[in-house]
Order: sequence, then C-alpha cells, then structure tokens
Amino acid sequence: MSFIVLVVIGVLVGVTTVLFGFEGGFVTVPIITVADAALGGDAVRVATATSALVMLVNAAVATVSARRGALAPLRGRSPLFVLLGVGGAVGVLAARGAPDALLRWGFVAYLGVTVADLLLRPGFLRSSRSATDRAVATRGGGRDHGPTRTGVPTATGLPIGAVAAFLGVGGSVVTVPMLRRSGATMTAATTLANPLTLAITLPAAAVTMLLPAVVPHAAGLVGAVDVRAAVALLVGAMPVIVLLRRRPPHLPEVAHAWGYVALLVAAGIVVALG
Repeated sequence: MSFIVLVVIGVLVGVTTVLFGFEGGFVTVPIITVADAALGGDAVRVATATSALVMLVNAAVATVSARRGALAPLRGRSPLFVLLGVGGAVGVLAARGAPDALLRWGFVAYLGVTVADLLLRPGFLRSSRSATDRAVATRGGGRDHGPTRTGVPTATGLPIGAVAAFLGVGGSVVTVPMLRRSGATMTAATTLANPLTLAITLPAAAVTMLLPAVVPHAAGLVGAVDVRAAVALLVGAMPVIVLLRRRPPHLPEVAHAWGYVALLVAAGIVVALG
C-alpha cells in the first residue's frame, strides 16, 4: 500500500479521533493487516503494535487540543490512569506471544460483542442524561461538557488497558460506552476518551518499540511497529485533529451515536475478511 494512500487514510483516522475518540486503533489494525499481508501470521501482530504508536500520538494531540474545562471530570483520577498504563503494558506483552488467529478473531469478536451491547442495552444510542438536565447545565455554566465524574471505575483500569492493548482496539471502544452511560453526550465522551487512551498507549508503544522485531530483518520494522505506515497515517491525521478540535462539527446526538456503531461494524468486517 503506497505512502500517499496511507496518508489519505490518516485523514480518516484524524476525523474518527475527534468525532468518535478512536485515535486510529480500529482503523489502523484493519489497514495495517492488509498493508503488511506479506508478513503472513505476523501481520496482525504488527498491526496491533503499529496501532499503539498511532493512537499514542493522536491521543496526545487530541488531548492537548481539547477545549479548556472539557477534561475536568478526569481531575483526581491518577489511580485510574496508572492502572490503565499497567494494563496497556501487560496487554501488549501478552500480544507478542499470542497466536495470530487469537488476535484477529479476538478483535472481531470484541467488536461484535460491543456492537450488540450498544444496540441491545439502553443508555448509549440515547444518553441516560435528559435533555432538561443538559439544558440546565448549559444555562448554569456555558457549554455542557458531560458528567461531573466519569463512569469508568478505577478498578476497571487494568482490564480495560490490557484488553485494549492486546487487541489493538483502543481504549475508547471500551470507555466511550461507559462514559456515555454515565450521562455524557457523545462529544463529551469522545473527548474524555482521548486522555484515557493516552494512558494505555504510552507504555504499550514504548514496549513495542523496545522489544526485538517480531519479524527479524523485515524492512521498516522497529520492534513490532511498521514505522513507515505509522508516519504516513500520522501525517494525514494530526492536522485534521487540530483543525477539528478548534472548529468542532456539531452532529445530532442520535446520528453521532449511530455513526460510532456503524464504524465498529465496518472495522470488524474488514479484519474478518482481511
């Protein structure tokens, strides 16, 4: 897959980072799996590792670019961030020795279960927080940034980080539904998901870069990371993230939530068929 094509896909990664909090994980894994298909069974492992680096940079850019006050619900949640980081390191180490079929079909199965949960259980497609509550919040303090506290319990940090790093799905696939059900709007939930994903991917990316290459003598790999592909995706994504954070688009709440579900379905299909 050419560098230019990956840059164009990176633009999509940037859009999904801002609108859905994905930071590129659910896009990067399918794309790199296809781009590095010549690596055979190691393609998914390289895709997962590359995804960690792409998500790290995108999550950092998105977090720094967030509006003032939007991240207030995460203040004082240091233990959660620590556990997410530990989980991220554990997950990426486990992925090094896992069979490629487990990584591929684990990714597909996890997205499938998540989609079923979003469709069948109340609280995601329509926020549990009422329109009246949001109107009161807006009148009382300007923009409605979401709940006063996150719906992500500290104790869940370790398993969230481990699963997200192991499968390369990104922390937002786990945390956005939890935040949403705690009363956050889609915009607030996806914004809060960025620093949570940053906590997971920082140690995960460090581990993948420092460990020996999964495919010895393969060109372009640093550890398990396809550096060329990662750079191309980031070149396309970062300007879009900064632009959309400064001028965020306003989507209808229901359409925003359905778009999140549709993209999860699309990612699962691509990996299953790849």
